Amino acid sequence: MYLKSNRCHIRPFEEEDLKAFITYRNNLDWMKYQGFKGLSEEAYREILLVQQKLTEGAQLAITLSATTQLIGDIYLKEEQDTIWIGYTIAPAYARQGYAGEVVQALCNHLMAEGYATLTAGAEPENTASIRLLEKLGFTFIEKDQHGELIYQLPLDK
Repeated sequence: MYLKSNRCHIRPFEEEDLKAFITYRNNLDWMKYQGFKGLSEEAYREILLVQQKLTEGAQLAITLSATTQLIGDIYLKEEQDTIWIGYTIAPAYARQGYAGEVVQALCNHLMAEGYATLTAGAEPENTASIRLLEKLGFTFIEKDQHGELIYQLPLDK
């Protein structure tokens, strides 16, 4: 998948993304609300630098359009007509509107592709992510068995 927003691109990972990815993904303080962290460079390489399928879950790079600098990543997993989404922005680029911009562009794209729902989970303490989901129109659905808050956005508006 290749997708553009105003300031960013979403695309498959490339070898030159790994160093920046490892820097923020292995920052365990920054990643306290995320899974998929603390792995070796080789483990990340084996996961990220292969062709990924939405039905199995795909981790995609978020880069700045102007410089191609990796600033974060987005996870997508297709389950019938629903897409599960997770997103991470590197600390140096946090709180600058990138996550909202990218998720909004993704919503528009997925709606055009015919998906009915976008679903996201957030840890109860991750107030920044919860505020972003609510700002984008996601609605709280339930708390899952692990305590994660589940939000949904109908795409067939």
